Amino acid sequence: MAGPGATSGDVPGLIEKADRLLSQLERLLPPAAPQTDWSAHAFRWKRVPGREGYLQAVTHFARITVADLKNVGDQADIVLRNTGQFVRGLPANNILLTGARGTGKSSLVRAMLHAYADQGLRLVEVEKTELVDLPDIVSQLAQRPERFIVFSDDLSFEADDPGYKVLKSTLDGSLASTGPNVLVYATSNRRHLMPEYMADNLQAKHLDSGEIHPGESVEERISLSERFGLWVSFHPFTQDDYLRAVQHWLWALGGEPADMGEGLMQQARAHALRFTLERGSRSGRVAQQFARHWTGLRGMSQAHESDVATGESGSSSR
Repeated sequence: MAGPGATSGDVPGLIEKADRLLSQLERLLPPAAPQTDWSAHAFRWKRVPGREGYLQAVTHFARITVADLKNVGDQADIVLRNTGQFVRGLPANNILLTGARGTGKSSLVRAMLHAYADQGLRLVEVEKTELVDLPDIVSQLAQRPERFIVFSDDLSFEADDPGYKVLKSTLDGSLASTGPNVLVYATSNRRHLMPEYMADNLQAKHLDSGEIHPGESVEERISLSERFGLWVSFHPFTQDDYLRAVQHWLWALGGEPADMGEGLMQQARAHALRFTLERGSRSGRVAQQFARHWTGLRGMSQAHESDVATGESGSSSR
């Protein structure tokens, strides 16, 4: 029945106006989160303003293996063993990987996917700013049969960061803690994930027994990192470590044979050392970057030589 003052002839017009209003409101609302493609092996957490976040399948990701990583033998053994326990349903630990930049921390975590994907392992990358959604992420993963590593790269917190407290409570076994099919692996250049200040040491208490008790700010900083069951440390590359990594990547990228001749290796060695001096860093990452640079330059040079030879051959045949 039409409202007071309205006739039956007004009803179609009112319905049309209501439809237009609803259409306008729908355009203002954020789009609904898409369904997760669980056939993928890797995911990224995506936040949708005003709506629940979702897991976006990663279709193209760096397929790196443990064999590609140099100078990380002991570290790789620890992470491989812990991840192997996890995919078999055995007790395993969350892992914090710390140390010098470019030494293979995040690459080692991603290499676990290559090692164990066929046994049900999946990787979920979460940005530091999105760690506040960790309870929602864990909730979406809890009912799945796969095993998930929630991976956050290059973590560093201030004490008032919201993600800090969420990660701390999740690792500590709160009501929103990870289930049996989820582990957290994180990398950081900071051993305790938070900045260290000289003033923190002034809060330390010296007891009559000679013991030193750290201050509250130090205790708070340590309280997050100690919730990771395993700490894996990475160290800067020596020159020999760097050159071994260079030779590996030159071979892996197809630019040079694995047993490249001594003269060619000496030539590459000189350029590789100059490259790392210019970068001010010596690491596996820089070794890979140099190998791309060297391989590309040689490829262009060889292509040019081939073009010149083809041109000369063509002119002589005339």
